[in-house]
Amino acid sequence: MDKQIITWDQYFMGVAKLSAYRSKDPNTQVGACIVNSDNRIVGVGYNGLPRGCEDDKFPWTVREGALYDTKYPYVVHAELNAILNCTQKLQGCRIYVSLFPCHECTKAIIQSGIKEIVYEDEKYKGTESDRAAKRMLDVAGVSYRKVPAFEVEIKKENQ
Repeated sequence: MDKQIITWDQYFMGVAKLSAYRSKDPNTQVGACIVNSDNRIVGVGYNGLPRGCEDDKFPWTVREGALYDTKYPYVVHAELNAILNCTQKLQGCRIYVSLFPCHECTKAIIQSGIKEIVYEDEKYKGTESDRAAKRMLDVAGVSYRKVPAFEVEIKKENQ
């Protein structure tokens, strides 16, 4: 039988990308998956509002204007959600994330003890946030690497 077996990177990035489908953000859906040294998933997350905050009470579609009137002060990023949802200490773990982390998530990643970031997209490469994130990661000794996109067709049910 000639079967394709996906790599661990493809598998865990697939879990991260599948998690992103839970996000209600109409512009950028991001997912994250944290894995320990035994290749066991210990946390997943996606970008969304904090628990108890109803989606229809916040400005999901507003990206410009006064901070209070945009989505930015309210959304918890996928990386932080995955860290908060973890089931064990994260020392030495790696995080798979569909989009390279911002500088704020990078702080949480470093502080949690995660030692490697595996990402697929660098939408904000070269921005101040990206440069700050990479500076902190380099100094803290947290490695990061980009993996090629791996597509799996996901059929969504009519909503």
